Amino acid sequence: VVGGLLVDRSTVLLVANRRGAFDRTIGRRNGRLEWTPPGGVVDPGEEPLAALSREVVEETGLIVERWSEVLYRVSVEFPGRDMVLGVDVYRALSWTGEVVLEDPDHIVEDARFVDAEAAGPLLATAPRWVREPVTEWLAGSQAGESEAPEFSYVARGSNSGDLTVERLNPPDG
Repeated sequence: VVGGLLVDRSTVLLVANRRGAFDRTIGRRNGRLEWTPPGGVVDPGEEPLAALSREVVEETGLIVERWSEVLYRVSVEFPGRDMVLGVDVYRALSWTGEVVLEDPDHIVEDARFVDAEAAGPLLATAPRWVREPVTEWLAGSQAGESEAPEFSYVARGSNSGDLTVERLNPPDG
């Protein structure tokens, strides 16, 4: 999985993802909204940055011309599902276009550039493993790192409604 931070002056691009199953009667998914940076799954045979560029276009209409090296990495172990989620997050160095919502997957319902203060309440809707690294990066706590920091979590529970998430690295305060 890949994620992208598009930062313009003092604002960052967040997208509102509707979770849940697609409901044909309302023409969209029927779950709750989660605000996150754009991103998604790397398809088999696809390069990570090509996948990220594709996801950003699909979710926002913006065309990223250049990406940074990896800013930070996130890993989440789901012991109950025998799965580990790995995410590499990059920063867009340049892009063109205007935000246009035409998500072919019917997940993204909104996208906007917000300042750090407005990002906090929106990111509060996201899973902890998304919210904390983005918030810390926006606050500048990773400045001066020579290598991309890694955020590690373990999420216990059988479904998203009952997950208990523990931060392993860097450890909880």
